Amino acid sequence: MRNPVKLMDGRKIAHFFDLLWELVNRDLKLLYKRSTLGIAWTLINPLLQLAVFSFVFRSVIPMNIPKFSSFAFSGLLIWSWSQTALFQATGLITNNKALIRQPNFPTAILPVVTTMTGLIHFMLALPVLILFLAIDGVQPGLVLLLLPLVMLIQFFLTISLAYPLAALNVTFRDTQYTLGVVLQMVFYLTPIFYDINSVPKQFQPFYQLNPMVPLLGAYRAILLKGTQPDWLALLIVSLVVAALLPIGLGIFRRQSTTFVEEL
Repeated sequence: MRNPVKLMDGRKIAHFFDLLWELVNRDLKLLYKRSTLGIAWTLINPLLQLAVFSFVFRSVIPMNIPKFSSFAFSGLLIWSWSQTALFQATGLITNNKALIRQPNFPTAILPVVTTMTGLIHFMLALPVLILFLAIDGVQPGLVLLLLPLVMLIQFFLTISLAYPLAALNVTFRDTQYTLGVVLQMVFYLTPIFYDINSVPKQFQPFYQLNPMVPLLGAYRAILLKGTQPDWLALLIVSLVVAALLPIGLGIFRRQSTTFVEEL
């Protein structure tokens, strides 16, 4: 005889993933509705940024970074995933009033949806990055199998930050605009288009407080160098994520009781 508790849990899990897929599919359709280029816009922005950075840091202020195109493009794709997901997270509740007002709708799934959408965009852009690597003569090898692990850590890091941002914007509608300024500042304080070794040593410890720094290092070790990432740094980031995720989710759930009233 089947255990009814396990059967119910299995149905809940299946329902969660079905709902997640439907919401992600809806977001993708809405995002590219009536768009001529469609999903190609995922690549246009980082490619244009890459063109500007390549001109500035090769011709105007040479930085002498080997394989600069692959170096900068990898950083732009990795950063764009989290940046876009976090920025969109601030409007998740206010932009989905109809869903929030439905009884028993699991609002906690919404930050997962926007992060998953960003992950899909990142994965669709990966072949172009692999092409850049091939042009630069880089062959990552079997170490490429470690890439999903780093992506998983970034996935949960983004979600853990998306939860409190989504909740905060319901009460303080300036959160989205403030976050835009903060993300722009963090963009330049993250070694996306420059090497962290070029940062003065007295400032490098402050850089390491940014969890995106060891994640970028791990991605580039795997993709550009074909070596294993810094496991200690990844462990520290994983522990930070393990602490942030329940805190962020707790803030979101506590605030969710007032979402309908605030809207």
